[in-house]
Amino acid sequence: MTRIPRRRGVRAAALLAGLGLALSACSGDGGGGGGGDLTAPGPEVLDDLDEAVQVEFWHSMDATNGQVLDGLIDDFNAQNEGRVQVTGSFQGQYDEALASHRAAIQQGDTAEMIMIFDLGTQFMIDSAQTVPAQSFLDVDDYDTSSIEDALLNYFTVGGELRSFPFNNSTPLMYVNRDAFEEAGLDPDAPPTDLAGIREAAEELTVRDDDGTVVQYGFGASVYGWFIEQFMARSAVPYCDASNGRDGRASEVLFDDPKIVELVEWWDQMIEDELAVQIGRNTDDGQAAFTSGRAAMTLESTGSLGGFIEQSDFEVGAGYFPLVSADDPGGSIIGGASLWINGEGHTPEEIRGSWEFVQFLLTPESQSVWHAGTGYLAVNTEGYDGPEASERAEEFPQFSVAAAQLADSEINENTAGCMMGVMSEARVAAEEGWETALTSDTSAEQAMADAAEGVSRTIGEYNASVED
Repeated sequence: MTRIPRRRGVRAAALLAGLGLALSACSGDGGGGGGGDLTAPGPEVLDDLDEAVQVEFWHSMDATNGQVLDGLIDDFNAQNEGRVQVTGSFQGQYDEALASHRAAIQQGDTAEMIMIFDLGTQFMIDSAQTVPAQSFLDVDDYDTSSIEDALLNYFTVGGELRSFPFNNSTPLMYVNRDAFEEAGLDPDAPPTDLAGIREAAEELTVRDDDGTVVQYGFGASVYGWFIEQFMARSAVPYCDASNGRDGRASEVLFDDPKIVELVEWWDQMIEDELAVQIGRNTDDGQAAFTSGRAAMTLESTGSLGGFIEQSDFEVGAGYFPLVSADDPGGSIIGGASLWINGEGHTPEEIRGSWEFVQFLLTPESQSVWHAGTGYLAVNTEGYDGPEASERAEEFPQFSVAAAQLADSEINENTAGCMMGVMSEARVAAEEGWETALTSDTSAEQAMADAAEGVSRTIGEYNASVED
């Protein structure tokens, strides 16, 4: 899973400034001068072309993931020679790509397609530059029955799909199977809630002859995405207005008693030397697990391959835990989706982009994508493809992620909060959480202060988009 580097998320000031530029570009004489609009053209616009339609695709996939994406682009171009030609362009990490897109809006020169991370969804809607995904589905009567419901749920706003899920993941609990067996625990039945984690950690924590802990039962980074997960699994909204789905969110709710309980539990686990204190650096959390310092951890499905490759023990996986055993469950996805720009683009460019998206969503492409990157197969039929089947044999742990999503309740809580400054809120949640773990401030006070601190930023953003 490509993630925002710690402390490099999109800050509110930059986001607000970018939105102002976007709205300015949307008004008056429009941006780009290509004559496009915000409705999807039909397939007939690609009939009788004199030359291939050029589609520039901005994305944030590098290294192995970038190579897999480049391979899919090449396959599409080979199949559509003389009709549509896609050129991929790496734009840096997610926040950098969003910043580049904002600048392009101001200049009236956006790419035909862009990959935007989940936290940028509300901004993309507010900037009014893209053709809603629903418009393409409607004009082609496109069947979404094989697309993962939890993903459609997240990117559906106001009853319409706004963008196309693509590089998405979900978090799991990972366990050191060797450590579980040595402690007399069943690695095929890892704990499912906080109380169970503590009980297992008491058996998994190992001390040397001097009483120094050499293996903690649990350890994970203080990552704001996890708070969103715990809230969804507890059927608690992250923000008001039905998670921002019934109107503009005006406040965050991560000071809910469920999250206070989580932070208090986490603090007690550290104090009792059952959990290692890691902090907000996700790389440190991953290293604590692969080195054997923590026998259980929380991380994205995108970490599975690396965990298996880097660990000297057998890696197991279980559902992301509940706060309490009687919580209903659910899961919020992470990652990014695909947006097709309409403002400043011709019907041919818009249609060509949609042709490429359809190719990426086929079972064949999703089998290749999932197997090569570890991201979920957006099209669930992709799991049956030869590449995905081979990966499942090599990494049977990944079936846990697919099962967790399949078992996830589909509602406003698991849809996630839709808010223009979601990135800023995630950072604030982390800061409150960390304050409670590293100072005398109570969990209740720390999370309340963090939530209150986001209110002004939310208000500024909302004011900037009001007519």
